[in-house]
Amino acid sequence: MNISLEAIGHVRGGRTEVVDDNWGGVEAVIELDAARFTAESLAGLDAFSHVVVVYHFHRADPQKIELAARHPRNNPAWPKLGIFAQRGKNRPNLLGVSTCRLLGIDGLRVRVQGLDAVDGTPVVDLKPFMAAFEPRGEIREPAWVAEIMARYW
Repeated sequence: MNISLEAIGHVRGGRTEVVDDNWGGVEAVIELDAARFTAESLAGLDAFSHVVVVYHFHRADPQKIELAARHPRNNPAWPKLGIFAQRGKNRPNLLGVSTCRLLGIDGLRVRVQGLDAVDGTPVVDLKPFMAAFEPRGEIREPAWVAEIMARYW
């Protein structure tokens, strides 16, 4: 089945280069498409501290899409994992998801901090972060995750 998505807007500012670490302090703006949306589309979002951003890894090379197992960041010290057991950019549909701090809203501009997407990235959806949607019960993850994330934010 083919699914078509249309960007709702784009990331403006923040980083211009794709880098693996130190995203925590990066501030950027998500600018919604004024031809499709009005400020009313964002009404009430400012009551939330965080926003979930779904975006397209537009600068990833389609020739490097992974369908099988690989070492995260090509580091042989970490286990070889299937693409669905990691969060790398070379995914089958090139979609990224990030929860970031909502700093403010001005018209169609949503200011965020900690968005791990670069200037010009197409954004396909925004959702308010709601704790009630997060996992219930114990969360389990392998040790390599702490290593890979140690400098990410």
